[in-house]
Amino acid sequence: MHPNSQYIHADNTALIFDDLKFRSLTVKNRLFRSNISGQFDDYNGHGGNARLNWEEKFARGGIGCIISSFTPVSVRGRILVRYAMIDDDDKIPFWREIGRRVHAYDCRFIMQLSHSGRQQDMGGVENLFSKGLSSTCKSDYFHGLLAQAMTKPEIAQVVEQFAQGARRAREAGLDGVELHGANGYLLTQFLSSGINDRTDEYGGGWEGRARFVLEIVRAIRREVGHDFHLQMKINGVDHNDWLYPWIRKGNTLDETVKICTMLLDGGKGVDSFHVSSGSTFPHPRNPAGDLPLNDLHRWYDGMLSQGTRAPMNYAIFSNPLLARAFQALWRWRRGKVIEGINLDYARAVSEAIGKIDADIKVLCTGGFQHADRIAEAIRSKACDGVTMARPLIANNDLPEILAKANGPEKECTYCNKCLLNDLENPLGCYDLSRFDGTSFEDRYDKMIKQVMSVFEPPTFH
Repeated sequence: MHPNSQYIHADNTALIFDDLKFRSLTVKNRLFRSNISGQFDDYNGHGGNARLNWEEKFARGGIGCIISSFTPVSVRGRILVRYAMIDDDDKIPFWREIGRRVHAYDCRFIMQLSHSGRQQDMGGVENLFSKGLSSTCKSDYFHGLLAQAMTKPEIAQVVEQFAQGARRAREAGLDGVELHGANGYLLTQFLSSGINDRTDEYGGGWEGRARFVLEIVRAIRREVGHDFHLQMKINGVDHNDWLYPWIRKGNTLDETVKICTMLLDGGKGVDSFHVSSGSTFPHPRNPAGDLPLNDLHRWYDGMLSQGTRAPMNYAIFSNPLLARAFQALWRWRRGKVIEGINLDYARAVSEAIGKIDADIKVLCTGGFQHADRIAEAIRSKACDGVTMARPLIANNDLPEILAKANGPEKECTYCNKCLLNDLENPLGCYDLSRFDGTSFEDRYDKMIKQVMSVFEPPTFH
C-alpha cells in the first residue's frame, strides 16, 4: 500500500460522508440508492412485506437516502404488476411504514413518482386492451409497445395524478418526491425530440415539449408547498438512435440544460436534478453493463404477449449468432466507461444551473462503487452526490465498505443478470461468480439464499 493511500482515502471519505443539504432536505452522506425494486407487492398496487424488508436492508447498510423504485401514479401507468403504487389515499399507510423503517437508520426516503406511458412491459389485465398513453401514436421501437397520443383532458388528468401522488407522499411522512423523466417513460416521451411528434402546444421545440412536465411541477407545488423536496430525473442525452441509427437521436445536452433551467421555474420549481441517459429501458447506457445472453433468452419470453416486435427480438436472442451480434452492438453503443458514464452530462447541468441558483443540487447515476471515483466526481463539481443500484444489490452494505476501503472485495460486475431475472424472479444478485463454494450446487444455493433473503423476516413470525 502506498504510504499516502490512507490519507487519500480519509480525504475521500470525509467528502463522501459529509452532509448534503438541499433547500428543504438534508442527507447524511452523498450516497443515494437509485430507483430499483422487484415485483414484491400485491397485484392491486398495495405494498408487500418483502418491499419493507427490501428498503430497510439498504437503510441498515448505511445509504444516506433511498429513491424508491418506479411508483405508478395510476394503474394505467404501471410498468409491471406487483409494484406498490401511490394512486389512492389507501396506499398512504404502507408508505408511512416504509418511511418509519428507513428513518430508524437516519436514512431519508424519496418517492419516485412515475408513469409508464407507452413503455409498459407488463401492465396486467387492467391494461390488456389499452394502448399506452403517450405523446405519440407511434409504438416504441424496441419491444413494439403500442401507444396512443394523449388528449388534452388526459394530459390534465395525469398532471393531477402526479400532484396527488406527491400530496400522498408528504402525508405519509416521506422526505420528498422525484419525477421520473428519464429512460423512456411518459415524461421522456414528452420531453424527447426523438419521440414527441405532437403539433400542439405540448410538442414542437423544447419549450413546448417541456410544458407537460412544467405543469406537473407547478401542480405538485400547489399541493405540497415549497418546503417539500422535489427533484427531477432526466436524460443528459437521449441517445434515441442506439438501435436504429436512422431514427431521430432525441434531446441533445444543450436542450437538456435548457429544460432544466425552465423547470427551476424562477425558484419555485425543482430542488435537484438526477442525471441519467438513454431514451428506452433497457438501453446500453442504462443500466450500463453487459447483456447476458442466457438470461436474456430465458426470461424475455414474458414480453412475447406485450409488444409487436417482441417475437422478432426473441427470435434474435434465441439464435446464437444473432444474439452475439446484438450483444456486440449493445457493448459498442454503451462504450468503454461504465462507472461514471453520465458524469459529463451531470457536469454540464451543474455548471449551467449553478450560475442561476447555487442551492440546486445535481445527482449522477452510473455504476458507482469506488470511493475514489465517487469523491472525484464530487470534488470536480460534476455532481453533489451519486446514486447507485446494482452495486448495492451486490453489496447491500456498500456505504459501510466505502467508509473503510476504496471498494468492495467482491465488486458488482455489471452483468445485468439482476434486472433480466426481475421479469419473472425475485430481484437480487444472480452473478454466480461472486459466490464461494466447493461445487456449482453449493454456490448456487448460496446465491439463491441471498436472493430470497428479502422475504425474511416473513409477514407472520
